[in-house]
Amino acid sequence: MLLKIVQVGHPVLRQTPCAIAPKDICSPAIQDLIEHMRETLRDAPGVGLAAPQIGQPLNLAVIEDRAEYHKAATEAELKERERVPVDFHVLINPQIELLSDSQVSFFEGCLSLPGFMAEVPRSRSVRVTCLDHHGKPRVIEAKGWYARILQHEIDHLHGKIYINRMQSQTFSTLENYQRHWKNRASGG
Repeated sequence: MLLKIVQVGHPVLRQTPCAIAPKDICSPAIQDLIEHMRETLRDAPGVGLAAPQIGQPLNLAVIEDRAEYHKAATEAELKERERVPVDFHVLINPQIELLSDSQVSFFEGCLSLPGFMAEVPRSRSVRVTCLDHHGKPRVIEAKGWYARILQHEIDHLHGKIYINRMQSQTFSTLENYQRHWKNRASGG
């Protein structure tokens, strides 16, 4: 079942969601929600989706960066972004630690703010401690684009949207990004 993605301005996107009790993770309600979020993410298509984005104030996000999403990027772009495929997985009650002192800036978009992009500085590497879809503890160390996805989705779980972190002079429609910004060197 595809879920409706709420758009910027909806109050749920600015709330701090509720933690999910470990005993509830394997419940049919949470397992069904995870599966519906996976279907919605793939349909969008996107690389991450947080529960607040589908109107649920829960501390839950799903992530998947499929190889097919990389086809439009050049080898140089993939290397610059340190972007590799990431298998589908679930973050429940995640805690994030930024591991890199330096930040890297690239353009980001958001399913809750379609049609726009902006350059966002993010830490190059992170460590995330969370529970998986079975309620088992998991530690993820990520760098590059995967670290960016994790930071973006965990921001949603703190009531933040990329526009809170963007370099405002780069805020652009998707059309103007394609026309004026896409081939501009970034990453610094």
